[in-house]
Formats: sequence, structure tokens, C-alpha cells
Amino acid sequence: MGRSLTRQLGRFRLHALSAGGQRLDGGAMFGVVPKPLWEKKMPADERNRVPLALRPLLVQADDELVLIDTGAGNKEDAKFRDIYGLENDGDPTALEDAIRDAGFQPSDVTVVINTHLHFDHAGGDTVRLPDGNVVPAFPGVRHVVQQGEWEFAHLQNERVRASYLLHNLDPLRTAGLLDLVDGPAEIVPGIQVLPTPGHTPHHQSVLVHSEGEVALYLGDLVPTTAHLPLPWIMGYDVAPLVTLETKRTVLDWVKKERTLLLFEHDPEIPWGYLAPHEEKPSLVPDRPD
Repeated sequence: MGRSLTRQLGRFRLHALSAGGQRLDGGAMFGVVPKPLWEKKMPADERNRVPLALRPLLVQADDELVLIDTGAGNKEDAKFRDIYGLENDGDPTALEDAIRDAGFQPSDVTVVINTHLHFDHAGGDTVRLPDGNVVPAFPGVRHVVQQGEWEFAHLQNERVRASYLLHNLDPLRTAGLLDLVDGPAEIVPGIQVLPTPGHTPHHQSVLVHSEGEVALYLGDLVPTTAHLPLPWIMGYDVAPLVTLETKRTVLDWVKKERTLLLFEHDPEIPWGYLAPHEEKPSLVPDRPD
């Protein structure tokens, strides 16, 4: 899935971290979109799976080093990793290797923000040690998530429990590292969380702004560039019609404000700008520094 990439945003520095990859069922990734359409954009393998990046974002924001999402972690067994085509080996995972590749140590992270708590976004919040114990991967660091998302993850109903693995989450509560917010919130100066519901009821995206420049880390609101068209919505979304209206609102705003869009799962394109005068959303990729 490529190496980590870096660019400047005002006085902030953005690092799109290459934390491995996974393969998920193409039909699930594209919902009601027919396969002959989505396969033109993202060809499937012999098991009907499409390649996806795991691409957390590391933001140097003055004295803060903010990590947005943490990939899939190291706690799942061989069967799980095969089903989801998970490839993120490293020390202890590709996420930590990518942080070092960006010039930092994992211990330098001061804040973790989770867009939501699915295993491929919050799996790296915790780590399994050689002795089998599961502990926070970023000890002493506050982890920001929506209060409603935390509660929804713990409902553990049949529709969603396969995505919410409690060993990714509960050690954070035990260690007192949870920072639960309710709605929009500024996490550090220049970095805000914004509710963007649909994929989950309390999904949030992350707005970064510095010296007049703006970036939006979309999370699973728009997981890849192929999902920019309004009706291209994942089958995984618990409320796809809510996703539709959230996307409409966000993309209308993005057209008016020159905003760098950051894609967490696109296998090739980490970021770009919407073409300003196109009726249908189309992307102008942006080069790293």
C-alpha cells in the first residue's frame, strides 16, 4: 500500500501513515452499487475482495502530536487475518513502524482520536504483549471518541459485534485513558472532531486547520475516492440514508471551502481536493512534499 507520505498544512505537518492493508468483500464495500460498476474502479481478487489501505493520520500541531485512528493492531488470529486479508506486520505492527518512518517514536504521540471503534480503526489502540496481556498501545495518552460511539460499540448486537472487538477498547477504560465527547469539539488548537453519522450512528471526522488552510480526515464517511459519488455507500453502514445526507452536506461544504480531503482506505490516493466546478464529485490528487 505504499510508504507514508508527508505534506505541510499551514504551520502543521501531516503524515499519512502506511499502517498496512486489508482486503474486504467488494459487495460489502460498495453496497447497492452493481459489481460491473465498482469493479471498474477497484478490481476484486478471486475471493471477491478489494484491496484497501490502513492509513492513519499523524498531525504535528505545534506542541502536540495527534494520531487519528490506529489501524488493526496485533491481537487477531490467523483465521481472522486471512478472512480480512489483513497485512500489517511490524514492531509490533506496521503503524509503529510508520510513526518511526515519519521521524517520531510511538511514545511521542500526545493524543489519539478515533473516528469510530471498528477493528480496522481502533485495533491499534491496544497491543498484545508477548505474555498475552492486552494493554494500551499509547500509555498515558488520552483517546478521544464520541460518547455515543463508545456506548454503541458495547451494545454488541448481532449486526455490529463482529466489527467491535472489546479487547481493542476496554483496556483504555481500565487505564483511565478515555476522553468521551458529545458532538463537535476542539481537541487541541486547530484540530476539531465533527459528527458525521451513517457508517455508525456516532462516527466522527476530523477537521484540521492552520493559517487559512483546511484538511478533513473523512474516516469511513468516504473511505476511498471511489466512494465520492453520493450513492456509493458501503453495505457496512448501519444507516446508509443517513450517510447519504451526511455526505451531501460535507461535500457541498467542501466545494465552497478549499479543503484537502484525506482518505483512510484508498489503496493509492491518500489525499486530494474536489474539482471546484464539477457537478459530480471528482478529485484532483494532491502531491506530497
